[in-house]
Amino acid sequence: MIPLNGGDLHIPWQKELARAFTTPEQLLDYLGLDAAPWQPGLAARRLFAMRVPQPFADKMEKGNPQDPLLRQVLPLADEFTQVPGFVTDPLDEHDSALPGLLHKYRSRVLLVLRGGCAVNCRYCFRRHFPYADNSPGQGGWQPAVDYIAAHSEINEVILSGGDPLMAKDEHIAALLNELEAIPHLKRLRIHSRLPVVIHTRLTDTLRDRLAHSRLRPVLVLHINHANEIDADLADRLRSWQRAGITLLNQSVLLAGVNDDADALEALSERLFDAGVLPYYLHQLDRVAGAAHFAVSDERARTLMARLLERLPGFLVPRLVREVGGEASKTPLDLRLEPS
Repeated sequence: MIPLNGGDLHIPWQKELARAFTTPEQLLDYLGLDAAPWQPGLAARRLFAMRVPQPFADKMEKGNPQDPLLRQVLPLADEFTQVPGFVTDPLDEHDSALPGLLHKYRSRVLLVLRGGCAVNCRYCFRRHFPYADNSPGQGGWQPAVDYIAAHSEINEVILSGGDPLMAKDEHIAALLNELEAIPHLKRLRIHSRLPVVIHTRLTDTLRDRLAHSRLRPVLVLHINHANEIDADLADRLRSWQRAGITLLNQSVLLAGVNDDADALEALSERLFDAGVLPYYLHQLDRVAGAAHFAVSDERARTLMARLLERLPGFLVPRLVREVGGEASKTPLDLRLEPS
């Protein structure tokens, strides 16, 4: 379970966190849907807690049980199904270099800044991650900073979680001060889905601090469907882009959510309109409880071929899979060469 830390209700985005939906019945009632058809699966929230901020629910189509955003967050009976090959630690991450620090790739390290997350997506590959042992919190990151300083091959720090933007702006700024003092670091990358579900998390204060950093800032959004980008989010993203922050997106290919060419094409177009470049399209990490979201490699290749026909190259994400222990993401061979 991804825990939620206590918040400050004077901060707008933390107010939204505090009033998030935490039971399927609450969310379904808000959307005007009868909970009875889902009753056998609603208990799946005991396997992985449910949390859905209202601004994200507002992007869902009321009365539509197949809404692609709803499908990402609603507990289903499928989560109880044990499927061979789907495990609790699909990326071999549970043994870290230090608590909260993963050194998977030679030049990059991943720092789990916060274990909490604003939205618990049912396909989350870290739904079983031991956050209690890997969330250093404010000031507890000094051993990780010392590790980074002692390894000159590291040039990029990736803030992850949970969701790193669950940390307050001043906490992120304090960590940034320490990282900027390490001469061999070049970039700071933040991976977050929080702005997608609460757009007010993209504060001007954080934007300006990152924009004036010695480290080149990159924000990687996790957006899976075009309907997740409304006008409010797009406005904030464009503001961050104008400030000089590189904006990228990585999606997960999800059955029943975005596994058709029309949905993926619309996503790339809307991302670019908001100043964001498509980056990766991930095959699902094989985490226990999420097998019902899996899309076959053959289907994924067919979708990519259609995207290449419809979109300019810079709007086509790379289809990849992450394999535990590998030195980088693994691109999938699209098999486009004539036989």
